[in-house]
Amino acid sequence: MIKETENWKGRRVVVLGLARSGVAVARLLHKLGAKVIANDIKPRSQCPEASLLEQSGIPVICGEHPDNLIHKEVDLLVKNPGIPYLAKPVQQALEKGIPVITEVEIAGSLSRGHLVGITGSNGKTTTTTLVGKMLQAGGIDAVVAGNIGQALTEVVEELTSDQWLVAELSSFQLKGTRHFHPRVAALLNVVPAHLDYHQTMEDYISSKGRLFQNQTGNDVAVLNADSEICRQMSENIASTIWWFSRTQQLQHGVFVRNGRIMVRRPEQVEKMKTVTEKMLKWYNHSEEVSPDEQPILPVSELAMRGDFNLENALAATAIALACGCPVDAIRETLRTFHGVEHRLEYVAEIGGAVYYNNSKATNAEAAIKSLQSFDEPIVWIAGGLDRGVDFAELVPVMKERVKAVVAYGQTKSIFMERAKEAGIDERRMVQDVKEAVVIASRLAGPGDVVLLSPACASWDLYTSFEERGSIFKQAVHSLQI
Repeated sequence: MIKETENWKGRRVVVLGLARSGVAVARLLHKLGAKVIANDIKPRSQCPEASLLEQSGIPVICGEHPDNLIHKEVDLLVKNPGIPYLAKPVQQALEKGIPVITEVEIAGSLSRGHLVGITGSNGKTTTTTLVGKMLQAGGIDAVVAGNIGQALTEVVEELTSDQWLVAELSSFQLKGTRHFHPRVAALLNVVPAHLDYHQTMEDYISSKGRLFQNQTGNDVAVLNADSEICRQMSENIASTIWWFSRTQQLQHGVFVRNGRIMVRRPEQVEKMKTVTEKMLKWYNHSEEVSPDEQPILPVSELAMRGDFNLENALAATAIALACGCPVDAIRETLRTFHGVEHRLEYVAEIGGAVYYNNSKATNAEAAIKSLQSFDEPIVWIAGGLDRGVDFAELVPVMKERVKAVVAYGQTKSIFMERAKEAGIDERRMVQDVKEAVVIASRLAGPGDVVLLSPACASWDLYTSFEERGSIFKQAVHSLQI
């Protein structure tokens, strides 16, 4: 069912980095006739995927990057998104003029389905999941993959031309694309993040912008009108732009007015070349309408909490409409979808205090938005990997919302300094998240919120934000024993 399969026969491909996406792309290209070799710097004992590939007839080298891995007969290097471009095999490939891509590029070239790409510094997983549920509720056959769940190359083989592939995409993945062409592409927001990988903000923004580089007037770009970077980027986007905004009314797009989510259509629908027949039908037969706009539902009926989840809901609504999703399905999904694990996730109420897990908040902007989601006094658990950020921008919201700060990890002393600047008397430094929960429970009273929203990556103590969030939840539930 996949297209362009003949192009891979006999091509020499090096897959750099195993894990899920590396295994998936190596197996798929091998199946299509490419001569694949896989390589990972980790020792064999840390590469359980190696045996699986070898059973398929794919050679695997672990524990080193051999000097002869990249040579003039190599046609392509497909690298794991997280591997830096300074890695020796990547540099060797670039010096020899060998294309360096990620598996997203492969998936895009082979997919027969309609592609939806969603990226942003924050909110990608929630928005991607929400779009998938909206489309499925609307009777549209949609598969969700990418930086969430399955790798794209795990699902493209079975996609049909009638299906939609809704992909969460990181800047790491997008930096390695050349011809990737989504029919609907969305940029949710851009704030400083992953600068240890990208080195500069310009490279980070450019990598996000690759999502739109191959779109034409027959495609749709969904952009955040409240983001200056999105507005600047729109000047170089060739596709039809659908805006969304939490703070302003729009000439066309999805926005909030008088406490309701509204959709306002473009002035001349016939000029929107990309919309599906279902979308045009929705334009012509929308209910409860003036000729120009349609209400979706009151913001108060959203199942998800917080302004940042409202932004996710607005973006998802615009994306789903661009895919032809019926309004009723969008409306019902917004009323019933409670969010994704580790993203402002309700955990428990203990002693009158309510505990929330927002471990996915790995930068200051995400932490600010989660803190602003509550009117109740907050006992805030923060900290993690030190990336050289001073977190000064957190002080105003700390003054307004935070009752106490419990900090752990490499950045704990920085958060203590910011708490002192904010005039917060209750501030504690601890060793890890488990201890933080115990201390936070002693500081929290009835009516308070205990919030894990670290503002940092997890890698100083934990392998992932998921592990960190799970430890938080386990510690909270242990308080009840």
